[in-house]
Amino acid sequence: MAKVAFLGLGVMGYPMAGHLLNKGGHEVAVYNRTTAKAEKWVAEFGGRFETTPREAAAGADIVFACVGNDDDLRSVVLGDDGAYAGMSKGAVFVDHTTASADVARQLHKLGQEREIGFIDAPVSGGQAGAENGVLTVMCGGDAGVYDNVEPVIMAFARACKRMGDSGAGQLTKMVNQICIAGLLQGLSEGVNFAQKAGLDVEQVVDVISKGAAGSWQMENRAPTMAEGKFDFGFAVDWMRKDLGICFEEARNNGARLPVTTLIDQFYAQVQDRGGNRWDTSSLIHLLANS
Repeated sequence: MAKVAFLGLGVMGYPMAGHLLNKGGHEVAVYNRTTAKAEKWVAEFGGRFETTPREAAAGADIVFACVGNDDDLRSVVLGDDGAYAGMSKGAVFVDHTTASADVARQLHKLGQEREIGFIDAPVSGGQAGAENGVLTVMCGGDAGVYDNVEPVIMAFARACKRMGDSGAGQLTKMVNQICIAGLLQGLSEGVNFAQKAGLDVEQVVDVISKGAAGSWQMENRAPTMAEGKFDFGFAVDWMRKDLGICFEEARNNGARLPVTTLIDQFYAQVQDRGGNRWDTSSLIHLLANS
């Protein structure tokens, strides 16, 4: 059993922190910007909540975080009330935010100066994966530090792997988002084509999902795409934030992302239609309602 803290109780962090306590058996303190959410979590799971990241992190072996973006991450880590101010030497900060590789490297360096470990550990699997404790976690950081935290991460994961040095986890998540964007556009066009051709989408998906075209998105999103249902899942706003991180990194490393750039423009059109919080599978809305 470890003594841990969890900072950020959004749709992902809330169940992840719960798994650390219930499944992992760890002692858990939580912090959330909105105290009411922290109070609700404690009422549901137990543990305790604190009113600053520093207080939640005090005495913890591992401090986890899952917040919105680079600035949110810095706000819970740095400063007089930040987690680093409360963490002891030898403790580890594990960040599950989808953020830039640059902020991961910055916080890793600052952690080294304080003798605090830092692992960037973005996740894939969405809200359902967090709730069911079956996330995929891609990590960057020092090998020895990673080895110590992996067993604790597995309380809410089905797969966890170190991808390289600091920032490698975030870079891997960028690859993930690039692939998903292209896949969803292709799936949108395929489902829309099937509908226009008068085919039964359910039967089409049942057949082709067993072949080379099969994917998680096809099995889980094609039926709802055909029905025009998008009020769930990973929001368009979040995907555009993630793709923005991909484009920034691509400018640094020289990678070309022509298809991803086009799909990002399609997502901007979905936002113009009021689909900011729709699931990313809502790309089909542009085809079905042109």
